[in-house]
Amino acid sequence: MAPLASIVSGPPLSLEDLTPRQIVAELDKYVVGQHDAKRAVAIAMRNRWRRQQLDPEMAEEVLPKNILMIGPTGVGKTEIARRLARLAKAPFSKVEASKFTEVGYVGRDVESMVRDLVEVAVGMVREETRAAVYDKAAERAEDRLLQLLVPPSAPGTVNPEEADPQSTREKFRQKLRSGKLDDRTVEIEVEDSSLPSFEMFTPQGVEEVGINLKEMMPGFFGRRQKQSVRVGEAREILLQEEAEKLIDRQQVSRDARWRVEQGGIVFLDEIDKIAGHDQGQGPDISREGVQRDLLPIVEGSTVATKYGSVKTDHILFIAAGAFHASKPSDLIPELQGRFPIRVELNALTEEDFIRILTEPENALTKQYVALLDTEGMEIVFTEDAVREIARLAVEVNSTTENIGARRLATLLERVLDEVSFEAPDMKGVRVDIDAAYVNRALSDIVKDQDLTRYVL
Repeated sequence: MAPLASIVSGPPLSLEDLTPRQIVAELDKYVVGQHDAKRAVAIAMRNRWRRQQLDPEMAEEVLPKNILMIGPTGVGKTEIARRLARLAKAPFSKVEASKFTEVGYVGRDVESMVRDLVEVAVGMVREETRAAVYDKAAERAEDRLLQLLVPPSAPGTVNPEEADPQSTREKFRQKLRSGKLDDRTVEIEVEDSSLPSFEMFTPQGVEEVGINLKEMMPGFFGRRQKQSVRVGEAREILLQEEAEKLIDRQQVSRDARWRVEQGGIVFLDEIDKIAGHDQGQGPDISREGVQRDLLPIVEGSTVATKYGSVKTDHILFIAAGAFHASKPSDLIPELQGRFPIRVELNALTEEDFIRILTEPENALTKQYVALLDTEGMEIVFTEDAVREIARLAVEVNSTTENIGARRLATLLERVLDEVSFEAPDMKGVRVDIDAAYVNRALSDIVKDQDLTRYVL
């Protein structure tokens, strides 16, 4: 029988050529350490591709192996999941379990995370579809703009510019393409995009409803208004309008639902906040209620969205929590069983902080060098400066709240506060950030623990 990928309609997922080892290598470019967690998510993504190669009957039986990441804040849990979704070009949604409430209470219901995921997928598909129809939409927009710039003559009159209409039109087309007409003003008709939005009270709580009333009642909400704009701006407006006309909304909805069902990733953060500590009374009952509401979504159910029904059977759920005041076994047994892969992320050391500051492609030091380069100045971080920032991060984390690698951003912002402020007046200047510079900027604050709690 044919593989699942050839039977289920929709675009192919994008990790076919990446082995688990290659996925880990890609994640290594952005996340330092945490090898076990990277291996777990890499295997989970490869298993998705393997499932697509199976016969449909077998493929339906192969459920995703959901992952539970356990570790303190700021060690890379969210970043691993986010980078994985970008690598996979898959719909990705990050939600906090603590924001959910049990059915019957006011607040967000657990199904909203699936609806959010579908919205992400619709946005992805629309952008891809818009890119596919760009050339045709641009051609149509250009023709409409030429109609405004070179309007046809009224019956019985002669337009001097239209002695040879075709030749005149082509001349204007060349000027339009070269940008020579961008400063002209034209009057165009555009649709009134101001549509009402409202909140709906549902049995699950208050949900903001983004219903496209224009599609439901096109005659009522199809109002157009005239605007006088420059040609350059008019081209963009007309291009967007023509692209929207060429997009098949129903096909976008179908493709988005398919992507969610076959490749969606939900990162469920702070799951430890809904783990009960003692059974019986108080807030633990509400926490357990959220877990029981979450269970059918993770197990596999059908969720109604404004784009159609979505099955959650093959969505990959990656849950994460610090589990400082609770432990995974405090979750209800049924939910524990739906997260068979558990990985523990290690607390970050001083050496890890040094690597985080220098190695990743998006390292903080590289970001600040690039930012200040836009002002025409050069900053250089010496090796001893990086080591001193890492040492201070460990020291502050140990004496106050441990927020992991997030502490580095706070420290660097304080170190570069003066340079960032004066940068516009320092064009052509080179500033070396060494250990002495770091100590001058941070030593007093780090020593004063009361001040540290508020500043760092």
